[in-house]
Amino acid sequence: MKRREFITLIGGAAAAWPLAARAQQPERMRRIGVLTPFAADDPEGQARLTAFMQGLQQLGWTDGRNLRIDIRWGAGDAERIRRNAAELVALAPDVILAVASATTGPLLRATRAVPIVFVQVAEPVGAGFVDSLAQPGGNATGFMLYEYGIGGKWLELLKEIAPGVKRVGFLQSLGIAAGPGQFGAIQASAPSLGVEVRPINARHASEFERIITAFARPANGGLIVAGGAASGAPGTLDRDSIIKLTAQHRLPAVYSDPVFATEGGLLAYGPNRVDQFRRAPGYVDRILKGEKPADLPVQAPTKYRLAINLKTAKALGLDVPPTLLARADEVIE
Repeated sequence: MKRREFITLIGGAAAAWPLAARAQQPERMRRIGVLTPFAADDPEGQARLTAFMQGLQQLGWTDGRNLRIDIRWGAGDAERIRRNAAELVALAPDVILAVASATTGPLLRATRAVPIVFVQVAEPVGAGFVDSLAQPGGNATGFMLYEYGIGGKWLELLKEIAPGVKRVGFLQSLGIAAGPGQFGAIQASAPSLGVEVRPINARHASEFERIITAFARPANGGLIVAGGAASGAPGTLDRDSIIKLTAQHRLPAVYSDPVFATEGGLLAYGPNRVDQFRRAPGYVDRILKGEKPADLPVQAPTKYRLAINLKTAKALGLDVPPTLLARADEVIE
């Protein structure tokens, strides 16, 4: 072989080596943290996390291939959530998914650098998580639950399914920033519906049973259970407890999460929580590709569901109007 041909051959091979080496290198592994207030064995918590994982896969992110996911379950324990938040931040993930205000707050106290995508947060501006919905401005953005005006809708639905209700208690947790705004919307609707409304506040889950028992003694009472007041997060009741309490005291109740009707509550109207977990991967993907949470606007819900439990209505002696049934997305018999 002539010297010139040999040099040309070696030069071409050398140029090809970096390309071959790059082709054989494994895909870069990214890291995501997930912090949820649910217990690890909560079926609803698991279903929502599954929707999140599926959404990531559809965008090309697979746990174990190009992604590592670290999950922490709070189980409604505020101290545990704070510890979990610190642990996740210490892992230096590329982004953290925060489920509800109960986890978003502790995460933001732990870091102002790691990007956070939140879901199921009722009032991110009022809680101080973002500067505004359009321009979050910090290291967090995500998906809010609903506008304040939904409080008036809850009251209308309660009167429609239980027209005899004259007193309405608005069950809320004082740790939830959206409560006052929702109650304001309920108050605005109350005169035209002929009801008296009052807030039922509690700082700890142990207080709710005593307060609800006292409220239920006079006749013609009903409840609106605010988003977050019965989520099982710190300072709130779990779903099973509040459903049992309302049944025990024969109180017609409207809930903000359709899962309550599925599990025995009378009626629920609110956004599709699982849908938020399907949408959140879109923001996670954009952040992993270089965008900043500060530039991604907080998004409002796009899907709402009305769910009615006919078995519970029958137990309370209520006849559900056909017009209300016709509007329901889900009827539990």
